Amino acid sequence: MGTLLLVHAHPDDEAISTGGVMMKAKAHGHRVVLVTATRGEVGEIHNMDEAASRPRLAQIRTAELEAAADILGVDRVEILGYRDSGMVDTDDNKDPRSFHQARLDEAAAKLAAVIRDERPDVVVTYAEDGVYGHPDHIKAYQVTNATLDLLQREGWSPAKLYYTAIPRSMMEEFMRQMPAEAQPQNENMRITGTPDELVTTRVDVHDYVDRKRQAFAAHVSQNDPNSWFATMASQIYELAFGTEYYQLARGEPGSSLPEDDLFAGIG
Repeated sequence: MGTLLLVHAHPDDEAISTGGVMMKAKAHGHRVVLVTATRGEVGEIHNMDEAASRPRLAQIRTAELEAAADILGVDRVEILGYRDSGMVDTDDNKDPRSFHQARLDEAAAKLAAVIRDERPDVVVTYAEDGVYGHPDHIKAYQVTNATLDLLQREGWSPAKLYYTAIPRSMMEEFMRQMPAEAQPQNENMRITGTPDELVTTRVDVHDYVDRKRQAFAAHVSQNDPNSWFATMASQIYELAFGTEYYQLARGEPGSSLPEDDLFAGIG
């Protein structure tokens, strides 16, 4: 069978945006490889004491990532070892150890080592806007494409590269229905969504949505128990997260559009 390799920025990114296709791939006999650029040490802390947890947050979030990966059926987890960059114009974003500040060729070489080893059929990362403008998400897009360019020069390419997507029309409707307290307060964190015409692939993951929610819950430090997201009724959660959307960025569609599987057309 084939291999699915995903390039994410922080622990927990994998569960919400791609957890369904990861579990579906595993259920269909594919190998699932998760690459995470950072350990998320700049993330907000919930359900834990801030003073005690902050110095150890990298270790805490790594353990949470491993727990979530078990739920998602991941065969291999690789962490590139960069520091969480935080948001734009913060001190963390300027830290020379951060993913944002990493030399593109250096980061691409690290990712290339994993991809050469795995030779995945399908690679998944973010589009150029990083979903909501986070520097680490944008860097993941840049590094993944630089890596695939490098490997293409060596004579190899995956069958497909996908970007995660949220159809713009769906995002606009979702924002209209979202309660005021859940609306992003930072303009830099607003999600505009992918233009509908660029969304090539819609994957039904309703069979996996409960485990998808469990995988996100495994990231205990990141779960605010009082948030609108955490208290969302199961039927609403299933409606919001029971379909995952993707934009085919490299390779050819495996069926008429929209595709219904990332492995469509791959023998």
